[in-house]
Amino acid sequence: MSAQPSAQVPAVIPPVPSARASLAEDKSKQKKFHGFIAGVFSGVTKLIVGHPFDTIKVRMQTSAPGQFNGPLHCFLETIKKEGPRALYKGATPPLIGWAFMDSVMLGSLTHYKLLLQGGDPNVKLSYFWSGVAGVGAGVTVSFVAAPIEHVKARLQVQYDAKSKLYSGPIDCARQLVRNNGIPGLWKGLWATIWFRSWFFMWWSSYEFYADQMRLRTNMSESAINFWAGGLGANTFWLFSFPCDVVKNKIMTQPDVKNPPFPTIVSCFKHVYRTDGLKGFYRGFLPCLLRAFPTNACALTSFDLTMRWLRKMDD
Repeated sequence: MSAQPSAQVPAVIPPVPSARASLAEDKSKQKKFHGFIAGVFSGVTKLIVGHPFDTIKVRMQTSAPGQFNGPLHCFLETIKKEGPRALYKGATPPLIGWAFMDSVMLGSLTHYKLLLQGGDPNVKLSYFWSGVAGVGAGVTVSFVAAPIEHVKARLQVQYDAKSKLYSGPIDCARQLVRNNGIPGLWKGLWATIWFRSWFFMWWSSYEFYADQMRLRTNMSESAINFWAGGLGANTFWLFSFPCDVVKNKIMTQPDVKNPPFPTIVSCFKHVYRTDGLKGFYRGFLPCLLRAFPTNACALTSFDLTMRWLRKMDD
């Protein structure tokens, strides 16, 4: 009896990813960095449009009661005594910093939204979860923003030769490190996190305004981003401004061993005791005037860069 030939067992060949699948994966990885790249352009736009307003805001927030009659008086006194260039005092840190900060903020916002969307950017988030993504971005960027804003604020409140302690941003950073160690650059970090946690209001309201404009108008996406970005920024500042006042007072207080405001609570009590509730909104008008055009232009710049990057990928 002859032996039966054994059945041939087909070899198992592991699947080889197609070129199309590999390309899709590469594009997915690239898109994760789009927000960071576009954020750089947003930050530069924000500096050019908004820094003069920011200088007036910080001076109004940190000046002694009665030093300025209002934002216009502050503006005119600054021009009269120090010249137009004074409006851009402290601009060097944010020139580099805002580009980096917006890169981190908008890049991390894009990343957190993608996480909440389960990896699918086409999933529509509710206003609440858009706000949660904003909080995540705000906390993340605070660690980058605190030292940059600390140096910027100290330079902005140098009014004349008598009050001038620093020759520039590098000298300011050097003195802070010499007196307090490297952690001294991060003085006001918790106040910065508290302030930027209000990004919840910015990004939840931004989505609300954008949805209403899509529903009720025929505006282009770029126009919607401009108007929704500006309105969202104003909504954010309406809620967060008292935190910003406290943050800037902590950052610009004398750099001594026993500072006047060792904690957020002590600074909060001081503002209320010396100036009442209105003290928490000193400098609000220049801030509001700055917020809309600055952030509207910055988000439009961000959106246009994101679109260009997507076209480059296609």
